[in-house]
Amino acid sequence: MPTSIHSATTPDLEPWTFTVPLTLKAHSLAEQFRCYQSNPDKGKQVYLNTLAVYAVNNYLQCRGFETDWEQSDSWNSTMQTLMDVADLGVKNYGKLECRPVLPKAKTLYIPPEVWLERIGYIAVQIEESLREATVLGFVDKATKSQLPLIQLRSLSELPGYLNKMRPVVNLSQWLESLFETGWQTVEAILAPNPTDLAFSFRSLPQAYVSRCKLIELGSLEQAVVMMVTVAGKSQKEIDIAVEVQPPKGQTYLLTNLQLMVLNEKGEVVMDIQAGSNNKTIELEFSGQVGDCFGVKVTQGNVSVIENFVV
Repeated sequence: MPTSIHSATTPDLEPWTFTVPLTLKAHSLAEQFRCYQSNPDKGKQVYLNTLAVYAVNNYLQCRGFETDWEQSDSWNSTMQTLMDVADLGVKNYGKLECRPVLPKAKTLYIPPEVWLERIGYIAVQIEESLREATVLGFVDKATKSQLPLIQLRSLSELPGYLNKMRPVVNLSQWLESLFETGWQTVEAILAPNPTDLAFSFRSLPQAYVSRCKLIELGSLEQAVVMMVTVAGKSQKEIDIAVEVQPPKGQTYLLTNLQLMVLNEKGEVVMDIQAGSNNKTIELEFSGQVGDCFGVKVTQGNVSVIENFVV
């Protein structure tokens, strides 16, 4: 077992932290990786790094982000030996570096070898008993080895920060017939028999634009079609409707498929779930120019987020 460590005190970061129990599973994995190391100090480093990644992995999954730890360098015993690495891949976003906070530390150590190819650095405080780990906060880049903990950004900002890393679709430009790659006409994806469009504001005497995109939820067999429609309400506000339909060859949506609208922080503000015989589900709302939001489609443990700006 590694040497016990003492918790760092970081009252300025409360209450925006996330505490994860370090279960037998976490310690078994950390011990497994430690055993690959012949140097005791290196073994301790790998053990603590593993606990830090475990904690961040749990946090991100609780917030609806898909992770890929097994494809990260911190899962590779060779890379663990060659580097001080604690990375965690986040699908569709990039790699986060998960750094453990050492005994009574006032600073977070970030080794120079991980200053590149990271979308952020997360501080993880390990309890003295090694029974809990607390995700404290993050920074978006590293330019020095020692970062004062008081300079960490609040954990409450992390989901929004990550969502801004994804490509953003500009809906105001759609009204000017400017469309991003991948967004096609309704006829191109849903022809010859698209489901009847159900948005209430389409009955109003105003121009609207619709575009579709095929969303793969793990595989083509579980794909759905996301349709987004915008209509000019005023110079500063537009009506927005988001609909999900089954692709060609399918009649009904998968049961329990969820459609959600997220705010800038990545929090769910609207949601709907498909039943056993739904051909479509939809959400309608309005937005002002400059507003940012995300649309999340989830089936089981798989989810896809599309980001938009009005």
